[in-house]
Amino acid sequence: MPIDWIWGLIGGLLIGTGGAVYLLGNGKIMGASGIIGGLVDGSGLNTKWERILFLLGVAVMPVVLYPLYRDVDTHITDNYWVLIAAGLLVGIGTRIANGCTSGHGVCGMSRLSVRGIVATCCYILAGGLGVILFRHILGVI
Repeated sequence: MPIDWIWGLIGGLLIGTGGAVYLLGNGKIMGASGIIGGLVDGSGLNTKWERILFLLGVAVMPVVLYPLYRDVDTHITDNYWVLIAAGLLVGIGTRIANGCTSGHGVCGMSRLSVRGIVATCCYILAGGLGVILFRHILGVI
């Protein structure tokens, strides 16, 4: 039996731990899109360095862990246009939903937030439909 699921479990545990540490450390909900959005639109300039350090940690950690886990296959596409389009669609979706998977899915659902649960159901459904469309119908991923 393939054990690729273990990487998802480890990633989920790390994101959950990060959310707990962020909440315990400063009393705020960890939502990556809100952290980035506050820097982009200027609403979070009073916590600018906290936000920048968080984003640096998100960017640097894979580089730090790469020597330990370089044989892990992410199954990501080599098509850069698909990656760019996916990134833009995720960004647009998080703005429409007023949050992302870390805010709604991890932190919102763990607090039994109705808004977080509904948003999570919507993006899981949209992700499943996206896989059907882009992988099985269009064959681009």
